[in-house]
Amino acid sequence: MKLWSKWCLVLAAAISGVAMRAQRQPVDWVNVHIGTGSGAIGYGGSMPFVVPPFGMTDWTAQTRQNKLGTVSYKYDDTSISGFMGTHQPAIWMGDYGYVTLMPEVDGLKTNPDERKLSYKHADEVARPDYYSVRMDAGKGRTIRTEMTATDRCALMRFTFPENAASMIVVEASRPGVAGFVQVDSARHEVSGYNPDRMDAVLGPMPLKNFKGYFVVQFSKSFAGSGTYGPAEGERRPETGAYVRFATAQGEVIEARVGTSFISVERARANLEAEIPEWDFVRVRRALAARWNAKLREVGVEGATDDQRAMVYTGLYHALLYPREFSEYGHYYSAFDDSIHAGESYTAYSIWDTFRAEFSLLTLLAPERIDGMISALLQNYKEGGWMPKWPNPSYTNIMIGTHADSLVAEAMEKGFKGFDYGVAWDAVYKDAMTPPDGDTMRRWYDREPHTPYEARGGLTYSKVLGYVPNDKTAESASRTLEDAYDDWCVAQVAKKLGKMDEYEFFLKRSLNYEHVFNSATGFMQAKNSDGSWAGIDEGWTEGNKWVYTWAVMHDIPGLMKLMGGRDIYNSKLDEHFRGGHNIHKNEPSHHYGYLYDYSGEPWKTQAKVREIAAAEYGNLPAGLDGDDDCGQTSAWYLFTALGFYPLNPASGEYLIGSPLFARMTLKLAGGKEFVVSARNNSATNVYIQSATLNGKTLAIPMIRYSDIVGGGELRFVMGARPSKWGAEWNPASLRDEMSRAGR
Repeated sequence: MKLWSKWCLVLAAAISGVAMRAQRQPVDWVNVHIGTGSGAIGYGGSMPFVVPPFGMTDWTAQTRQNKLGTVSYKYDDTSISGFMGTHQPAIWMGDYGYVTLMPEVDGLKTNPDERKLSYKHADEVARPDYYSVRMDAGKGRTIRTEMTATDRCALMRFTFPENAASMIVVEASRPGVAGFVQVDSARHEVSGYNPDRMDAVLGPMPLKNFKGYFVVQFSKSFAGSGTYGPAEGERRPETGAYVRFATAQGEVIEARVGTSFISVERARANLEAEIPEWDFVRVRRALAARWNAKLREVGVEGATDDQRAMVYTGLYHALLYPREFSEYGHYYSAFDDSIHAGESYTAYSIWDTFRAEFSLLTLLAPERIDGMISALLQNYKEGGWMPKWPNPSYTNIMIGTHADSLVAEAMEKGFKGFDYGVAWDAVYKDAMTPPDGDTMRRWYDREPHTPYEARGGLTYSKVLGYVPNDKTAESASRTLEDAYDDWCVAQVAKKLGKMDEYEFFLKRSLNYEHVFNSATGFMQAKNSDGSWAGIDEGWTEGNKWVYTWAVMHDIPGLMKLMGGRDIYNSKLDEHFRGGHNIHKNEPSHHYGYLYDYSGEPWKTQAKVREIAAAEYGNLPAGLDGDDDCGQTSAWYLFTALGFYPLNPASGEYLIGSPLFARMTLKLAGGKEFVVSARNNSATNVYIQSATLNGKTLAIPMIRYSDIVGGGELRFVMGARPSKWGAEWNPASLRDEMSRAGR
């Protein structure tokens, strides 16, 4: 009888656990702390944002002063100095137009180090739709802050102890920045602007009109207020305001915060449109509903709780960027410093996100793709070029003109809500027009006060076929990435029926061959006289190992250069065995899938599983590197599904090894694409057979049209490698051109 009772208790507990998991909504699985801490996997470059998908302003607790190389929130920190509306998209980028609020007791403190209050994670709740923390205010007192948000606004609640002079500081700007703030006691309001752009030195645009505007409205009249600003002899001459209240124990003061890049009046209008009432619960529920609607587009079965958290957190990260930069039909352009009618986005991180993040958005946010491409084309019309890394203007960060890839991918996938003629003009200029002063500069990474970089060294490569190392920095990487972009420009030309231009850029996309050194079997930089540069010279955030495999548009051609499959596979084995695959940086993201081309797809199946297990975890340090606007998360999501866009603009996806028994994509038009994997487990990583919509799939590749058309991709998994997919032998680009008579 005792055994029976014990068994009943175990069964009841199991049933209860299943029921609890079933009741959880997708947003409940998101762990916004993933990627915010330092540890065995990552160093903490992400932030726990309260914001809708693609929202304009992110809201987070501020545990340190953010700057280039430092984000606002670090899980390892133990104190908070503010609650911030930030636009910093990644650790290596700066912030702009930000605003910070901080509750205080015991006198005014404007210095962040003086006003910070300690907290513990046990007293913190961090979710996409809600943030809450209790901070130690000393003398046995606590101050609680809660936040929820809309696209451009936030609603905050501050719970104070009994105090005759409880305060909320509104920091408009930091030392050295001429911000502005004013208090309107009759309206219970503080408003102002912050003109700071931390990346301003990295591009050619002075943007004299740029400002991040804000309006803060409070739920209670002020007992007192004031402003502070630069004064002679001040150690930290910030600009800001404070409002004072007499509070009873546990009294709640609420603050509505509206942001804008157009004007204070527009910030107030945004606030009235998005948070018209003092109803914190309603705003939070609406935000949770928006996240659930998006997160439900991906279903997962057969995952552990930790894996489910990683899937939905990855989706959360991937759906943050690019962020909206327009406000109800108008936007401030950071490319001509004026206001325009239309829709706009920023924070693309294109050098990172062209690889997989944008491809994920074509599946999960197709309703935004036309607007995102149109925004890039507006940037071209207003500033002269499509940007590399708008934040929110040109920054000249990274190399190549990979907006060409985004345009080509959108066209390949049938998106038509943008101007194809302007798109051609933009990509053609990228490919054919050198940047100003091209032969007078080396175009060092993050070199300040330069013109827009575009394809640095293009003047030389148009003559030599490669970017010379003695003339231009990062020359070998530029040659390789420009070759891929030329392939993308060729695809745009083909879509428009420009066959002469198609053939021209297709041939030029073979320029990668110029920097392959057959004597060493590696890509290598060349000098302008044709001599080889040093093997360790000419790279962007990488080396010969990282960039030898960078020919995303012609892997079969690379294989031929190396001497065939056996040599290619041996070198790829050495690449992984020697620890050269640096997953925390994006150029390595497709390398696990390279065996699909060379007759050994079972190695891809094992390798991508290995990378997923090693580089991702449900813990604060569970993301290697920083997420780079969703790219690192997009890799995990595609790998979980069992396929990856190695050449994103081609519309092709290489098969890996699905992580779970079943995943479902809910697509536009009510269609679903299901990936099922029979016998899937941590040890059964190898594909034994596959079918697509009931028909045998013999090659390790599917297309975008297969996915968006709806249907089912079925795998049978096993513990041992099989020869499934090994017979695939795609032609090289040069062979395809030869057969076509080009």
